[in-house]
Amino acid sequence: MTGTLYIVAAPSGAGKSSLVNALLEREPGIVLSISHTTRPPRPGDVDGEHYHFVNRGVFERLIAEGAFLEYAEVFGNFYGTSREAVEPLLAQGRDVLLEIDWQGAQQVRRVHPDCVSVFILPPSREELERRLRTRAADHPATIARRLAESREEIAHAGDFDYIIVNDEFADALADLRAIVTTRRLRREVQLARHSALIRDLLA
Repeated sequence: MTGTLYIVAAPSGAGKSSLVNALLEREPGIVLSISHTTRPPRPGDVDGEHYHFVNRGVFERLIAEGAFLEYAEVFGNFYGTSREAVEPLLAQGRDVLLEIDWQGAQQVRRVHPDCVSVFILPPSREELERRLRTRAADHPATIARRLAESREEIAHAGDFDYIIVNDEFADALADLRAIVTTRRLRREVQLARHSALIRDLLA
């Protein structure tokens, strides 16, 4: 049985990365796919751990070669998920998580219509702006642009299978874990996982 492909998307500042990191700590059976990007590394970024950092020429060559499962240009930089980072793991029965935007999610759904997609919402626009400003990682002009872009991103929340409002972090994380648990309790998964038990019970 193939693994499950999870997609988690959100506007900047909604807390997506914090939720994903907390999920991965508690659900070791899920593998995070590391995206390629043309954006420059930020302080603390590690190549191959946070992103695969490449220049625009390399990224465009990979596009031409069909190497990406999905890619998009966001805030002037390219981001993409390589097929090699995802499809072999799924074939081995591993669960894989993509932390991507709504544009990438649309592309992935066309290739993997059985993927599970989750959109993270902030509790309010005021809170979203507060979170972006308290991160202190971006220039004020960048923050203003991210706030403006968030409207288009949020407009696509209805395209996703699940929507979680990240007001209280612990509650949002519990909701995210519940989605994973529900997926793993599906009939076909449980029948395959417990085939020996079922045979014994029917003997």
